[in-house]
Amino acid sequence: MALIKRLQKETVEPEVNPKDPVAVRENHYQDLKAKMHQDLIRHIDLGNLFKLDRDKAREEIQLILVNLLAESKIPLNQAEEKKLIREVCDETFGLGPLEPLLADPTISDILVNSPAQTFVERFGKLELTEVIFRDDLHLRQIIERIVSRVGRRIDESTPMVDARLPDGSRVNAVIAPLALNGPSLSIRRFRKDPLRSQDLVSLGTINQEIATLLELIVKARLNILISGGTGSGKTTLLNVLSGFIPNSERIITIEDAAELQLQQIHVVRLETRPANVEGKGQILQRDLVRNSLRMRPDRILVGEVRGPEALDMLQAMNTGHEGSLTTIHANSTRDAVHRLSTMVLMAESNMVEWTLNRQISSAIDVIIQVSRMADGVRRMVSLSEITGMEGNVISMQDIMNFERKGVSSTQTIMGDYKFTGVRPQFLDRLEKAGLLDNVRLPTFEGALRQ
Repeated sequence: MALIKRLQKETVEPEVNPKDPVAVRENHYQDLKAKMHQDLIRHIDLGNLFKLDRDKAREEIQLILVNLLAESKIPLNQAEEKKLIREVCDETFGLGPLEPLLADPTISDILVNSPAQTFVERFGKLELTEVIFRDDLHLRQIIERIVSRVGRRIDESTPMVDARLPDGSRVNAVIAPLALNGPSLSIRRFRKDPLRSQDLVSLGTINQEIATLLELIVKARLNILISGGTGSGKTTLLNVLSGFIPNSERIITIEDAAELQLQQIHVVRLETRPANVEGKGQILQRDLVRNSLRMRPDRILVGEVRGPEALDMLQAMNTGHEGSLTTIHANSTRDAVHRLSTMVLMAESNMVEWTLNRQISSAIDVIIQVSRMADGVRRMVSLSEITGMEGNVISMQDIMNFERKGVSSTQTIMGDYKFTGVRPQFLDRLEKAGLLDNVRLPTFEGALRQ
């Protein structure tokens, strides 16, 4: 056989080991599902279908599929037929193989590494699933379906994209030529019912005294920076803290992909926009932060600072917009300050070190460090306060740390939330605001009597 013919043959034939009966059967099943979906499309008018109520339309589709299976005389048992009909309906109305995962409330992350490999995270632990896609094209179609809903695009000229699902879940997708093993998809899911501070206490993220202290800090309008690694719970904690903001205040949120779930009635949500096909029309977080200052905000919430918008955020905090909150990727509260400095320099502000540090020290009041530990539990590991400047250096003090003591027989990390005994400077602001009149903070009662 000529080389060109052999290459053509290798390109067309699926990579299935004929000696592996499971792989052969799965390949046949995927082919059957694709055929049924194509037959369905030929038998219905999609325009009229999507005018119907979703549940009614799904019932109609199921009836059509039952008839198509009966006509095809394909030997399937009842369980296989039910599974096939459900998955074809998912392809028609939803996100195909992802639908069962999205319906599982215990799953917090869905990580599609390639069409043949999908992991999920449950309770902080990763596990491999049996979910597979037919091929690269199938997965690519699902990705395009997601991003098109929010007015974004993904193609060879823009092979990376951030998007969101209708429920607010965050989506990131990467395709060729950047993704070498096929399209990659990551979904960070969010609960339908946002977590409250008491939920964090029951999960072990914080204790009751810390929860009370955080509530007072937010109500006293301190500027808060939440720091941590990927998946450490920064956005979740930001959501919880935002719940302490009074309904009487006007809040503006700024995000790359909208995911914050604020419950207040006076909220304006802003989202960045990527460039169009012509490379024009891009709106960055920095542009939105600047514009938000003209919108009469009481508080500004930036989902995450990761670039030059850090300078505009600091200036907003320094010009009357107290009580603002944001998150940053960093390994510790001290590293968070260093990263913030680097981001401000990215804005080409030409600020000298002393001026930059002065800007940060006067803008940020409290830095909270969160971490996802080996047992899968997200914990608040430190609470630090910026106290000012000592020479050219930003002065900080730790108020609370998580003291790790070991691992239990169930592989749960043991430890306590320990206050350092340092009297926070922000206690004076809490007291002047009248927030300590009817609240008990056992750790600081001695300091308050002084």
